[in-house]
Amino acid sequence: MNRSDKTHYPIISTVYRTAFAPSVNLALYPFKVYHFRFISRRVAAMTAQTNRQFLLAKRPVGAATRETFTYQEVPVGTPQDGQVLVRNEYLSLDPAMRGWMNEGKSYIPPVGIGEVMRALGVGKVIASNNPKFAVGDYVNGALGVQDYFLGEPRGFYKVDPTLAPLPRYLSALGMTGMTAYFALLDTGAPKAGETVVISGAAGAVGSIAGQIAKIKGCRVVGIAGGADKCKFLVDELGFDAAIDYKSEDVPAALKRECPKGVDVYFDNVGGDILDAVLSRLALKARVVICGAISQYNNKEAVKGPANYLSLLVNRARMEGFVVMDHAANFAAAGQEMAAWMAQGKLKSKEDIVEGLETFPETLMKLFNGENFGKLVLKVS
Repeated sequence: MNRSDKTHYPIISTVYRTAFAPSVNLALYPFKVYHFRFISRRVAAMTAQTNRQFLLAKRPVGAATRETFTYQEVPVGTPQDGQVLVRNEYLSLDPAMRGWMNEGKSYIPPVGIGEVMRALGVGKVIASNNPKFAVGDYVNGALGVQDYFLGEPRGFYKVDPTLAPLPRYLSALGMTGMTAYFALLDTGAPKAGETVVISGAAGAVGSIAGQIAKIKGCRVVGIAGGADKCKFLVDELGFDAAIDYKSEDVPAALKRECPKGVDVYFDNVGGDILDAVLSRLALKARVVICGAISQYNNKEAVKGPANYLSLLVNRARMEGFVVMDHAANFAAAGQEMAAWMAQGKLKSKEDIVEGLETFPETLMKLFNGENFGKLVLKVS
């Protein structure tokens, strides 16, 4: 197995790449034999299986609810040429999913009405008609909110459950980790000794971004909701300070914790907290717009910043961020992230909820501030 095999998860060291190899040497067997051995004997069993799915039923106005989705059960099919059948094990629940339900231009096309709701996930290949993926492989990709994915594995890559728990490939070792890494280091460009403020700091991306900022020698202040989350940020993740927006006056707390101003603001929230931080910017500050979860369920127009002139006064920069712009560099970033975890410098917290049937209510935990770390849905 060589380094050019891009179907493999990029952070796994070369030593472990052979763990992904199929149990049958395809060079020694015609593909039809391989196909027969691993697929045909499962056809009868698969046709008896049911695939539970959540489809997008309508475009929500405000918060999504159970009525936003249609639940259905359909027979499990068999893979055609180029396809795989994956049994989904864990699904990533992300604030971005709310945006995918909206019609209109975005960085990714919206989910169509009547389509399976989009979700990233990890699962096990149980049938394959694709030479890049063998039965038994574990994969990460856009699997959808359902028990089984059947289709072409576009953008899928392999992961190794012996190196890390599967949910971690949806958090620090997955797209969440890549988002934190590139949004902070490339867009925020923090320097040692600078003050970095992160909103949504106890969430999936924020908690990782804050730890990376500490690794880079910054003073890190997290903003989160609730005493337990703030205590976790300081005591467990090593943040220098945490502000509880539910019980504290945020502008006053920022003045206390950032007396020289904010050099980098990593924004996951938007709204009033963004406004409060803008009033505390240091000269040449950088504001990273990674998300705006406080605004995603608005029925009215999204609230813009009232203090935007602070950008002018402080010659600061505000820039939006989309992780897929950095896909070409995922491999190198992933290797560095894995090394930090191995050294104990980077921790990952997953908030796992069990049961595909709970999907609509579990998704809403994100927007109610109920999740603690990366929210993951265990399918079965």
